Amino acid sequence: MKFIISSSALLKHLQQISGVINANTVLPILEDFLFEIEDKKLNIVATDLETVMRVQMDVESKTNGKVCIPGKILMDSLKNIADQPLTFNIDKSFGVEITSDNGKYKVMGENPDNFPKEPTADDTNSFTINSGALVTAINKTLFAVSNDDLRPAMTGVYFELNKDSIQFVATDAHRLVRYKRTDVKCPKQESFIVPKKPLNLLKNALPDNDDILTISYNSNHLFVKHDTTQLICRLIDARFPDYKVVIPADNPYRLHVNKNDFQSALRRVSVFSNKSTNQVALSISGSELQLAAQDVDFSFEGNERMTCQYDGDDLQIAFNAKFLIEMLNAADSGDVNVELSTPTRAGLIKPTEQDENEELLMLVMPLMLNN
Repeated sequence: MKFIISSSALLKHLQQISGVINANTVLPILEDFLFEIEDKKLNIVATDLETVMRVQMDVESKTNGKVCIPGKILMDSLKNIADQPLTFNIDKSFGVEITSDNGKYKVMGENPDNFPKEPTADDTNSFTINSGALVTAINKTLFAVSNDDLRPAMTGVYFELNKDSIQFVATDAHRLVRYKRTDVKCPKQESFIVPKKPLNLLKNALPDNDDILTISYNSNHLFVKHDTTQLICRLIDARFPDYKVVIPADNPYRLHVNKNDFQSALRRVSVFSNKSTNQVALSISGSELQLAAQDVDFSFEGNERMTCQYDGDDLQIAFNAKFLIEMLNAADSGDVNVELSTPTRAGLIKPTEQDENEELLMLVMPLMLNN
């Protein structure tokens, strides 16, 4: 088996899917890329048994065939080779010889028959979504996903499909993000949980534009196809918590602030907060918002005041500043509305302006005030 390929194009495609490969794998073959040539098309596959990613590119080749090539050494060598055509020669015992303009490199490949087979797309339902919309949905929800493996349902993003919309929900029990798109039509009402890792890979591999993606799913797997890139991942087999019950129906107090000013103030004040809680207390009265943080152990203290628009009774409430800063990052508008009620009830954060096809709601649980 022999083929010729551009070194920079190959590196670019490998970088797209190399994130699938884990550093310490159970099976040595999982550290390899599977190269598969059929009719002058090269398919490259990477897997960690839970997630499979494949890319396709054109090559010059007279024969078909396949081989597994160790990922790390291949990528490290390509990073140091200037853009030029490379010739790959694979012998019967899967030895790989790579020839460049002025060099020859050898690496021992592995038998492709030992490479794990990818799941087949049986009994799937499909819908289409704009690539930019999916990237936005992942960016707006992924930060709120839990890292607690004891609660597997929360370690992914919940996709809630409806005939005329799709919702993406993520929570770690301290905060919750719900992002809704009304420009996506799904075949039927269904839901599933997609793990964090494949979503991270998709976010980096997909273009933030109007390309159309096809998303298919069955009871165990999700299949995402864009142009020459494809991702397959196992869904999380768990029940997502009933998130609707925690969203307060009526938070009567409205706080309207400039997003960037509020975020900057939180960053400055939180430097002086307790490092385990990141607690910042907000005192709101009239058109003034005061932020205060302290770390009693080290006698640190930070206070700041800023103007705001507030409609409601005077209120003092504390939040984790790190959570607030991350949530404000997800809001694209210049100003945000914060809806509050009592110091012990969740606050809701909403951007003041949103596109007509999207709706973002973020919820954050308060902390006990240190009096």
